[in-house]
Amino acid sequence: MATLREIRRRIVGVRSTAKITQAMKMVAAAKLRRAQDSINAARPYARALESLLKDLLQSAALEEARSPLLFGRPRDESERVILVVVTSDRGLAGAFNSNLLKFTEGRIRDEYPQHRASGRLSIVTLGRRATDYFTKRNYKVAGKYPGIFTKLEFDSARAITLYLTDLYNRGEADRIEIIFNEFRSVVVQKPVAERLLPVLDPSGFVEGKGPERDYIYEPDPISILNVLVPRHLETMLWRAMLESNAAEQGARMTAMDSATRNAKELIGTLQLSYNKARQAAITKEILEIVGGAEALAKG
Repeated sequence: MATLREIRRRIVGVRSTAKITQAMKMVAAAKLRRAQDSINAARPYARALESLLKDLLQSAALEEARSPLLFGRPRDESERVILVVVTSDRGLAGAFNSNLLKFTEGRIRDEYPQHRASGRLSIVTLGRRATDYFTKRNYKVAGKYPGIFTKLEFDSARAITLYLTDLYNRGEADRIEIIFNEFRSVVVQKPVAERLLPVLDPSGFVEGKGPERDYIYEPDPISILNVLVPRHLETMLWRAMLESNAAEQGARMTAMDSATRNAKELIGTLQLSYNKARQAAITKEILEIVGGAEALAKG
């Protein structure tokens, strides 16, 4: 049985841990509020940009608009795939990173087993956790961006998008997907995979169908497309980074709240053990005193 000193030492240690987790929960809550504001502002813009892009393509001449960047190259046995995996830089966020990494492994196993076996699958990692995970498992890593969430900026998304677009234009990738945790609520983060390049699915494009909205374009749809497509790609990656950041803060706040409650429950259990041990020690001392007094009386 643990001594009173050992139990007291454990109580002090758990109380210190509870103070730390409580402080981390409050920090995550403050960061979550800002992250939610950012993602709520980015989502409508991203949806409007995608809708405008589709309308532009319906308005433009199909033969002029059909480029590898928009519709992709024919899929065949030589197709090369890049997965952009977005995780956090730090841990202490529950199953936030592990769920995403398991989702990525499952997608590779289900959708791209031959690509992995033949070396036609590459990974671009955003966040230290993804970088460490895929580097240690002998994946072909085409790009590493650890520490990118230390200072989250749109310029970072722009630079990564330029790098990915360059790989695609050089023929080093035929399909690029982003895998990230989508922020649903404080307690719900869902791993999702979205296609970055090619921009549109050819099966979803109906030739001859007019745009959903009637726009007046200046100078012309094709010229606007040349500017809009890079902006759309940057916005997609930026939104994925914002979604992941908000989801991370929500997961960390939930994890730290759970850790704080568990610590308080453990303190209660330890305090009960301490009281029982103290009571037993007092009872033992009383018995020893009574026994000594009886011995003296008989003597």
